Amino acid sequence: MPVTIGLGFIVAVLQTAVYKTHDDRYEHLLRFFGKLFLINFAIGVVTGIVQEFQFGMNWAQYSAFVGNIFGPPLAIEGLLAFFMESTFLGIWIFGKGKVSNRIHLLSIWMVVLGSTLSAAFILVANTWMQNPVGYKIDQVTHQAVMTNFAAIVTNELFLTTLMHVLLASLITGSALALGIAFYQMKREGSKRVFALGARVALVVFFVASIAMALDGSAQGVVTVKDQPMKMAAAEALYNTKSGAPESLLTIGNLKDQVLFQITLPHVLSLLATNSWNGKVQGINQLQKADVKKYGPGNYVPTVWLEYWNFRIMAGLGAVIIAIAVWGMWLLWRKRLDSSKWFRRVAIYAIPLPFIANTTGWIFTETGRQPWIVYGVLRTSQGVTRNLSPWDVGFTFVGFIALYVVLGAVDLAMMLHYSRKELATINGELPPPDSSADQEIDSLVY
Repeated sequence: MPVTIGLGFIVAVLQTAVYKTHDDRYEHLLRFFGKLFLINFAIGVVTGIVQEFQFGMNWAQYSAFVGNIFGPPLAIEGLLAFFMESTFLGIWIFGKGKVSNRIHLLSIWMVVLGSTLSAAFILVANTWMQNPVGYKIDQVTHQAVMTNFAAIVTNELFLTTLMHVLLASLITGSALALGIAFYQMKREGSKRVFALGARVALVVFFVASIAMALDGSAQGVVTVKDQPMKMAAAEALYNTKSGAPESLLTIGNLKDQVLFQITLPHVLSLLATNSWNGKVQGINQLQKADVKKYGPGNYVPTVWLEYWNFRIMAGLGAVIIAIAVWGMWLLWRKRLDSSKWFRRVAIYAIPLPFIANTTGWIFTETGRQPWIVYGVLRTSQGVTRNLSPWDVGFTFVGFIALYVVLGAVDLAMMLHYSRKELATINGELPPPDSSADQEIDSLVY
C-alpha cells in the first residue's frame, strides 16, 4: 500500500504537469512511472484478497467478538474505496483519447483519493483495536457492538496514524521514483527526461519527510496517552520518571545490566508530554496498574523488540530527512544533476523507507501485546478454537510462501521495467529545446 499511494501521487502530479505544460518529457515520465504504479497496484490487489481469509481461519473468536465493529470499515473499504480505485483506474488506462483531457486527469486523482480512502478505512479498523472507542459489550451475546460510528472515525489515534501512514507512503513512493530517476540519468540519452523526474520526486520527498518529523512527535504524544505501556517499552523505561531522558542507544539487557548508553536529558518527557519535566510512566508501575485493573497476568510487551524496532524506524527517519535536506540544498545550488555522491545515495536509499515502514508496523502491532483489542480482548482469546499446531503451522507456511512468491514477482517486474532504457519503452525521446527546465526551476527557486 505505501508504494501504491506514494507512487500513485507521483503519477498524478506528472499527469497534471502533462495537462498544464504539454511537455513531452512529463509525458515520458508519466508513461514510465505509470507502468511501475500499475505493476504494484496489481500485486497489491492480490495480497489484500489473501489477508481476508486469515480472519476466519485462525482468528474466528476475534472475528465473532468484534465483527460488528471491524466489519463495516472493511466493507466500506471494499465497496467504496476499492471500486472507486478500480473504476477510475480503468478510465485512466483505457480512456486516453476517448474522454476529455480534464476527465482523464480527474480519473488519476480519483485513483489517488480511492487509495487514500482504502488506507483510511483499514486504519479505522486497526486503530480501533489499538484504542477502542464508540462501542459497548452486549450482555447477551458478549460481543462488542458499535454505538458511535462518528467516535470511531474521529478516534484521535486514527487521525494521527492516518497522517503518519500517508506521509510514509509519499516518502516511500518519492524515494523509489528519485532513486530510479538517478539510475536512469546514468544513460546520456534519457538524462534530460529523468533529471526533471528527479526534481519532482525530490520536492515531494523533502516536503513529506519534514512533515513526517512533525507528525511523529504528535503521534508520540497520543500513543503515550492511549498506550503508555507501548512507549515505556519502546524506551526501556522501567520506572516512572520526571524529566525523563531519551535513550538514543543502549547496549546491554535494557533493564539492569547496561554496558553503554547514550541519552538526551529531558527529551523523552518533552516528546511524550510536551513538557520539559513531564512525568513519563515506567514499565513496573504500569504493570502493577494493569494487574489491578485487568487481573493477574503479564502486560509487558517484548521490550527488546519494541526498543530496537522503534530505534531502527526513528533512526532511518532521521537519515531520510538528512538525505532530503541534502538533495534540496543541491537543487537550490543547481548541482543536483551533477552530484555523483548524491546519485549513489539516492539509489541505495530506496530500501530505507520500506525498512522503516516494516519496523514501524512491527513496533505498532507487537507493542499492544498481550492485547489484540487493547484493554478489551487478549490475543490468546481471539484465536480459533480446536486448531492444532499443525493446522496453524501449515497455513502459516502457506501464507509465507504465497507472499514470498508475490513479493518476488513484484520485485522482479519492478526491477525489469525500472532498468529498461526509456526509448525502448516509450519510443522517441523529446528534443532538447523543452521549456520545462525553466518552469520547474521557477517553482523551486
